[in-house]
Amino acid sequence: MAKLSFKYGSMNTGKTTSLIQTAFSYESLGKKVIIVKPAVDTKGKDSIVSRIGISRKADYLISSDDIIIQKLFSVLNGLDCILVDEAQFLERNHIDELFYISKIYDIPVIAYGLRTDFRANAFSGSSRLLEIADSLEEIVTICSCGKKARFNARMVDGEFVNDGESILIDDNSYVQYVPLCGDCFCRKVLNVESKKLVFKK
Repeated sequence: MAKLSFKYGSMNTGKTTSLIQTAFSYESLGKKVIIVKPAVDTKGKDSIVSRIGISRKADYLISSDDIIIQKLFSVLNGLDCILVDEAQFLERNHIDELFYISKIYDIPVIAYGLRTDFRANAFSGSSRLLEIADSLEEIVTICSCGKKARFNARMVDGEFVNDGESILIDDNSYVQYVPLCGDCFCRKVLNVESKKLVFKK
């Protein structure tokens, strides 16, 4: 029986690059794959875009009120894999549908995305994936200090922020996301002095 897999990591771990490589590997063997991404991810418009500069057109954009099984129904037969970029932005019911597709249609589904937002709160799509995915794989990168980065920090006009909307796409010049280790996240984003464990004003 096919699996629903969740490959997650902080920013700059190469998730989209890995997805594009996975699609290429399937297709080089003559397999049929489709790429899906949430419509709310406006970066790249109808394409998925890696930070190293490679991109590929998504086959389907999923809006919050879409029913995925209905949207993909005409292509499910004969499909060898479904690849999902920015899966954290999907609704919980969308993740349930992807799970059903992997089981009922016996099609592997590989979802790539962030675990948490810039405040270290789980996205709804990621939360559901962590609950029901058959396979979990953390993709890692390092913080600027050299430690393992597991958190995503938002910078606006060059300054770390810890308030605002959970979803703010970095498709403009004033918003940037950077991966941080837990220690740097506490100090730079939450303004907590880690050694004294007191909050700065």
